[in-house]
Amino acid sequence: MNTVRRLFASLISSFRDLLPIFIVIAFFQLVVLQQPIPNLGSLLIGTVLVLLGLSLFIEGLNLGLFPLGETMAWNFARKGSLSWLLIFAFALGFGTTVAEPALIKIAEEAAKIAANGGMIEDSIEAMHEYAQGLRYTVALSVGFAIVLGVLRIVKGWPVQYLIIGGYIGVVIMTAFAPKEIIGIAYDSGGVTTSTVTVPLVTALGVGLASSIKGRNPMTDGFGLIAFASLTPMIFVMFYGIML
Repeated sequence: MNTVRRLFASLISSFRDLLPIFIVIAFFQLVVLQQPIPNLGSLLIGTVLVLLGLSLFIEGLNLGLFPLGETMAWNFARKGSLSWLLIFAFALGFGTTVAEPALIKIAEEAAKIAANGGMIEDSIEAMHEYAQGLRYTVALSVGFAIVLGVLRIVKGWPVQYLIIGGYIGVVIMTAFAPKEIIGIAYDSGGVTTSTVTVPLVTALGVGLASSIKGRNPMTDGFGLIAFASLTPMIFVMFYGIML
């Protein structure tokens, strides 16, 4: 019964969150463009599916992914093995990023554009290889980022210095990277921090900060996502230089 109530509350919350989007689309379509909404039936069905999917996803995070991430971080901290903790952090960052739907789509789109622009051979094999290389480059960068973020929590390093150093690296790489890869690199930092990566990485950071004496979950537990969105820009531009 409690699960049903939570799911209903999640449906109401998701509808409230999505309502501004519906209002904006309806206003510009009906008032500004003064045209009827095309495929209204399909649009309504799709809206209901999005609402249900978002509600179920949020409930799944609360029931499963967040507790799992926090529990594993706590257990690794109790085990006292920094090596295994860092291996787990890298594997988590790499695995969640490879499975990120947004990254898969942008890698495929980038491969098509690269083929059309003559950067790579216009063949299915070449586009697949380019997209896979882009995905794994970003995944490696996020794995590295989560390792760096976990070390920051364990050692108590100030987050601002690492962020400043990272963006200095982005600026330097931008000066040397091919102009065709720069936009893709910048977008890669955004698509990595999406539906799969964010919940588990956030839970890892909060759980780890909660389990280490002298660390504050509010000030030390967050910040991993910032690293995960920063390092892909550097790695992808390096990937473009190496091609």
